Amino acid sequence: MATCLCDAFHDDVAAATVEVLERLGCEVLFPEGQTCCGQPAFNGGDWSASRKVVRHAVSTFASPEPVVVPSGSCAAMLFHGARLAFEGQPDLGAVTALGNRTWELGDFIVNGLGIRSWPGRFDARLALHRSCHTRGTGSSDAVALLLGSIEGVRMVEFGEGEQCCGFGGTFSVSFPHVSGSMGALKLDHVRQASPDVLVSGDMGCLMHLGGIATKEGKPLRTMHVAQVLRDAVLAKP
Repeated sequence: MATCLCDAFHDDVAAATVEVLERLGCEVLFPEGQTCCGQPAFNGGDWSASRKVVRHAVSTFASPEPVVVPSGSCAAMLFHGARLAFEGQPDLGAVTALGNRTWELGDFIVNGLGIRSWPGRFDARLALHRSCHTRGTGSSDAVALLLGSIEGVRMVEFGEGEQCCGFGGTFSVSFPHVSGSMGALKLDHVRQASPDVLVSGDMGCLMHLGGIATKEGKPLRTMHVAQVLRDAVLAKP
């Protein structure tokens, strides 16, 4: 599942995800009819509209293969949020079945495929933003494990690492000033660690933080974990 943000803004993340999975020997299928996970409407309180989108996802991803998503947020919507929206609905079972085989990319590589290290080289100090939607899942620890195993990578910690970046999807639209202030505070902590790149498994967080940094006149290089994994292999002679 490529996600809306890949479709609209981060097509290279989708391409990198495919390259990473194919390098691991996976055959990647891409249903052309896919649209969205249903999270925007769900977060906005319009669960009826969200259910329509989720039902389309269930139909589009009806085959039994694992569904791998380069987004902890979208993955969590399908295996957690969607179940809440469908409580008491006759098609809860189909929604639950889709959620049970949905994985965030890093979680799938480490905990699904059992890969514990990554080849190649990436010379940089990396700060990992652990997004809110990966809390309670194996995603952030899996991503940290993979990144830390790459030759040349130096992982740096920053203050209040578990705090939200302020994006929150529709939250950033409804409460832009609060959202912006949260993002600016997050960036203050990140900059104190002096990373070369801020990495995350969620594009929404990276887009939000990168946009604030650019607006402040202090751009910060951001990369999705899939891009780091892909580039590390490409850089190795």
